[in-house]
Amino acid sequence: MNHWIIAPVVLPAIVAPFIIMVLRHHLDLQRIFSVAGCLGLFGIAATLVVQASTGEIQTYELGNWPAPFGIVLVLDRLSALMVGLTALLALPIVLYAIGSGWDQRGEHFHALFQFQLMGVCGAFLTGDAFNLFVFFEVLLIASYGLMTHGGGAVRLKAGVQYVTYNLLGSTLFLFALGTLYAVTGTLNMADLAVRVAEMPAEDTALLRVGAVLLLLVFSIKAAVLPLHFWLPASYANAPFVVAALFAIMTKVGAYSILRVYTLVFGPEVEATSGLIAAWMLPAALVTLAVGAIGVLGAQQIGRLMAFGVITSMGTLLIAIALFTPEATAAGLYYIMHSTLAAALLFLVADMVNNRRGGAVAPTHPMQQSGLIASLFFVGAIALAGMPPLSGFIGKLLVMDAARESPNYQIVWAVILVSSLITIIGMARAGSQIFWKSHDASVAPTPVDDGEDVMPLPAPPEPQPGLAFASVFALVAGLGALTLFAGPATTYTGGIASQLFAPQTYIDAVLKGEGE
Repeated sequence: MNHWIIAPVVLPAIVAPFIIMVLRHHLDLQRIFSVAGCLGLFGIAATLVVQASTGEIQTYELGNWPAPFGIVLVLDRLSALMVGLTALLALPIVLYAIGSGWDQRGEHFHALFQFQLMGVCGAFLTGDAFNLFVFFEVLLIASYGLMTHGGGAVRLKAGVQYVTYNLLGSTLFLFALGTLYAVTGTLNMADLAVRVAEMPAEDTALLRVGAVLLLLVFSIKAAVLPLHFWLPASYANAPFVVAALFAIMTKVGAYSILRVYTLVFGPEVEATSGLIAAWMLPAALVTLAVGAIGVLGAQQIGRLMAFGVITSMGTLLIAIALFTPEATAAGLYYIMHSTLAAALLFLVADMVNNRRGGAVAPTHPMQQSGLIASLFFVGAIALAGMPPLSGFIGKLLVMDAARESPNYQIVWAVILVSSLITIIGMARAGSQIFWKSHDASVAPTPVDDGEDVMPLPAPPEPQPGLAFASVFALVAGLGALTLFAGPATTYTGGIASQLFAPQTYIDAVLKGEGE
């Protein structure tokens, strides 16, 4: 067996308790071990991406118990890409948390950060539906601790709301798993695919119920309208450095939809055929439209970025809902772009919030205003999909893939109009925050103390150079994704081809990659 496969789960699972039990009173050592853990995860993820690029699907059977009886982790191109994206995102975020001082505003930040990475990587690598649920719960516990990091009544209220919605999703997840197990007798995803394909048509009523429940669960995680209510307040009131890490969490829902509905409930399964196109495409279009309107009307920078995440998820889910290899390849490219762009904007939002408050209104000039305005501009055009950055390429790829859809006119119209509205909303926010704040004729606007306003941290950043370097690293990531769009789309095309030919995955899991 290839022991590299389990390393992205084991490494943070070792670092996190070590930080809690040994280093809890030594912040400098916590920082060293947390950064070292992220560097190690990045190296492991890069190794896995290289291994998966050959197209070979590898498995890791815990305890040497063969599938479907034991727990199995699976490495294919998709899981390698998502683990690599997680590692790429984690390093600049943990460095920003150190540079901005966020990690010292509450206890156990670095341990919770590592547990979060463990849950995310485990969700991407697991080959078992029940263990996907387990890693979802690891995510929920760690993310709740990170959301309430730094304290405050507003943050605690948002955290309780976040947990409540996600516990509802967890309950539905258990119902879905129980239904599928009652029907098929297994929860290993490869074995599920075999048994679902062999099931007589007259016995598939409960199977369809399980498939619908799973889709609802993954849609909650992906913030699909009308199941998105938890996201704006949760992301807007969380520490923005934490919200930057959460940029990968909505992608866990999108990943799960891709994995389960190409492998288990594929297009050839009559009982669930058309489920994605019938429900997901209209919901994705509405999600994109509502997110763009939210960007236009946001009065706080946190909500501005949160609705920006919703718009990016709408575009991504349109690609998934088209349910073709071409659209999936476009969506995977857009996953990489939107994750980096959302993280960039949340870190810029933190810089703004620390210096002049979170209101999207003229207040007063702030330190490093020109540099932060430039970073905001880069993030805004990336999120809105303007040229020349990767967001423009990603949206073009999605629109091109939609040409074969009978509803392509609607898809094109919603993407283009929503992009225009997002551009206007971002331009309005940028002019209010950066430009009008320098206009002496504009009286400063007092910051509202309403429930959605983040409290102003008084202390200055202890290491602003490290914080800016972390943000520029994300800008460099977007630039690299733009410059190397050709190789990136070739790689995502290979992932899509592998996803829509699931027999190779099934054979690798059930016929002994890990013997």
